[in-house]
Amino acid sequence: MSMIHEIVSQAPRYKNRIRRGRGESSGLGKTSGRGGKGASARGGGPYWKTGHEGGQTPVHRRLPTRGFSNQNFETNWYIVNVEQLNRFDDGATVDVNALIEAGLVPDAKQGVKILGNGELTRKLTVVAGWYSKSAHQKISGANGAAQNLKGEEFQFPKPKTRFIPRAPKKKGAEEAPAEGGEKPAEAKAEVAKSEGKKQKAPKPQAAEKPPETKEEPKAE
Repeated sequence: MSMIHEIVSQAPRYKNRIRRGRGESSGLGKTSGRGGKGASARGGGPYWKTGHEGGQTPVHRRLPTRGFSNQNFETNWYIVNVEQLNRFDDGATVDVNALIEAGLVPDAKQGVKILGNGELTRKLTVVAGWYSKSAHQKISGANGAAQNLKGEEFQFPKPKTRFIPRAPKKKGAEEAPAEGGEKPAEAKAEVAKSEGKKQKAPKPQAAEKPPETKEEPKAE
């Protein structure tokens, strides 16, 4: 009974190259096996592309879009749990290169995020792009240090304050004076109007004309 490796070993390693376009008598002349005209006659044509439909509008352009997704803009991380860091020695610095050597991360194309699954029993200096709050607490609780990519102490961003719109004011409601004795806006406007009236100078009156005197007719 012959084995497969014996059969393969008897077969030739290389075959003769097929010479195309060397006359019609060879069977591969003129079009050299590419067939007739069209997209399939052009080498590397678009007919093999994923989603190509022969030139008509593809389905992903015929269907309307709905909504918006941040999937194309999201940040992708390599995930490492704190329990996986127990394989390192005490006092070691765990960065991307150390994680790659340990087989916890495939490469450095993405950032590393440390999660808090499990328990950490080693004192380590961890350098990563992001930490979960539980992982940060466990690393600090083991007398270790959680650093960012610059080698500085990792700080969580401050929570964003939500904008709370003010309630609409009811018509006819009087405004209470603010602190410091300031008057409300409506009262200020009224005071400004009254002061403006007081400061206006009186209009100059026209000069009085002397009364007209009728001339008496002279006696002849």
